[in-house]
Amino acid sequence: MAGPIHSILNFNTNLLPNMVDIKYNLMSKNIYSFYRGTCHLFYEDLCKVKKIPASPLTWICGDLHIENFGSFKGDNRLTYFDLNDFDEAILAPAVFELIRCVTSIFIGFESLNIESKKAVNMANLFLKTYCEILIKGKCNYIEPKTATGIVADFLKHVNKRKRKTLLNKRTQKINNTRKIRITEKHIELDKRLRNELSAHISNWIVNHNGILYNYEVIDAVFRVAGLGSLGLKRYLFLLKSTNRQEKYLLVDMKQAKNSSLEPVVKNLNIPQPKWNTEAERIIAVQQRMQNVHPAMLSATVFKGEHYIIQEMQTAKEGINLNLIKHDYRHIYRVISDMAILTASAQLRSSGRQNSATCDELMQFGQRNDWQQFILDHAVKYSEKVKKDFTLFTSHINSKSC
Repeated sequence: MAGPIHSILNFNTNLLPNMVDIKYNLMSKNIYSFYRGTCHLFYEDLCKVKKIPASPLTWICGDLHIENFGSFKGDNRLTYFDLNDFDEAILAPAVFELIRCVTSIFIGFESLNIESKKAVNMANLFLKTYCEILIKGKCNYIEPKTATGIVADFLKHVNKRKRKTLLNKRTQKINNTRKIRITEKHIELDKRLRNELSAHISNWIVNHNGILYNYEVIDAVFRVAGLGSLGLKRYLFLLKSTNRQEKYLLVDMKQAKNSSLEPVVKNLNIPQPKWNTEAERIIAVQQRMQNVHPAMLSATVFKGEHYIIQEMQTAKEGINLNLIKHDYRHIYRVISDMAILTASAQLRSSGRQNSATCDELMQFGQRNDWQQFILDHAVKYSEKVKKDFTLFTSHINSKSC
């Protein structure tokens, strides 16, 4: 077997088999889900493209697509709208991030049955706005007081959510003791592993920065979440305050893996910092690209494997484009905001560990010799994604027969 199916199977071979089955089923739902789950394939194919326009080296999240922007509460407890997935983060040419995101506009709009003309307009808008922000050389950020349009409404909505609502959705009381609900998203752990994980998080609490000193672990489950990262080990913990009645927190612990761009940048001879762990890489890039990073963001090591810990939040959510697909003004505002945040993240992290300086990024924004390449490649690659998706679904269906 060769081609995209071989690449997909090979990439996922070392992940948890039962989670990979779930991942494949989700990827077979529609073309956009397939695109989300095949970041590695995207970059394998991009490496084969000749004469990609030169661009400055920047810190990129690596898997930038229109569903990887969302809301969260920062460690200052304010709510922000920003890039929110950094598993693939790496130092790479700026155009890599742009090609990945612009392609997602074409694929995402098609999956939502939005006419291709609007996709072209929004792709052009994204690149135009991105360049405008680079040329100014000034980072922007989006929180309730600075947000406009549908994003402002979205942030106000998520900001009103109560922690109790999340708690009641994810947990339940059994014999007067609160436990995490066992569902298809929360899988019960073997007793021994649950105890080991609970002891580990208890130790993490003691050695954390003091915010959680009065909390104890009362439950733990395996968590099924995301799409591209499905197959990695991921756990959810329920913490209870020892000095305040009915005060709880939910904490997520996710395994950190190598970036799927690692072989790409190696072939391009782009030197990377010598990170101690993959978790350190992810957190470091996230902190330098985001205006404010999420609460409790930290790294830990469990049984020799590296993980990222952060609070599970009521405010963490992406905009559902399906709800606004018939309002062109809303779509326009959202895509424009995504471009602003992409450029701002690159400017904010400029000049760090061999990334381009702000001046170099400003000069890149002034150039007009790379935008058409991105648009043409995104359209062309969207067609390949559709063909790969058809092959993949046929493969999955043949296996299930």
